[in-house]
This record gives sequence, C-alpha cells and structure tokens, in this order.
Amino acid sequence: MNTAQAASFADAALLSELDHLADADLDALDFGVIAIDAEGVVRRYNAFESRAAGLSSQRVLGQPLFTVVAPCMNNFMVAQRFEDALADGAALDATLDYVLTLRMRPVKVRLRLLAAPAGPLRYVLVQRPA
Repeated sequence: MNTAQAASFADAALLSELDHLADADLDALDFGVIAIDAEGVVRRYNAFESRAAGLSSQRVLGQPLFTVVAPCMNNFMVAQRFEDALADGAALDATLDYVLTLRMRPVKVRLRLLAAPAGPLRYVLVQRPA
C-alpha cells in the first residue's frame, strides 16, 4: 500500500506524511490539501480540492491563501492560528467545523490545520461531507 492510500484526514502523523508525498500521491487523497509557506502563499494544491472548490491549481498556486484564494479563512479561527503558532514556534494540529462561503454556496466542512515549528509548509486540509 502506498503512502497516499494509507493517509487519512485523521492520521496522527499526517503532517510528516504530507511533507513527503509526491504530487500524484497528494492528488490521490480523498480530502482537500492546501499547503502554504510561512508568508501564506499557496505552494501545493491537490486535485481533490481543485475539483471541490472549482479553482484550478494554475489559478491558486503562487497566490496568497488568506487574501486572494480564500479570504473567508482570513480570521481568528484559521489564519490567526497559523500566525500564532509561527510566532510562538509551536506545533499546530487543530480540527474544526467550518463553513466555506467564497465563490460557492455555503458548504459545511471540517478543517484540519497542521504546522510544525521548523517545517517549510503549513497545511489546511478540507474534509467535505460525502
């Protein structure tokens, strides 16, 4: 079984798994993956999230997540948690119920926010209802 097949939204070690997945394996996951750098610029964006959000990777990659791609996440629940973790040099692993509202009708999702203090990428994972 490859890493992508084994990876699930709730895996305890998911952060380290995501950092090592090839783009094709990231695309095989059954939840959305948006990876941002320390400045909040989207560096990885998987096919699941592209299809679900209706945004192509060409439109999203290289763009600031919280101001251009998904300003509906630019709040204390999502963006501020990444900023706080970065400022504190702390790990972040938080799961929350959320409603996405930009460019679509409101959609209830579960978000998982992942970041390691020294990691090059931080992740917003998006699990949509089946």
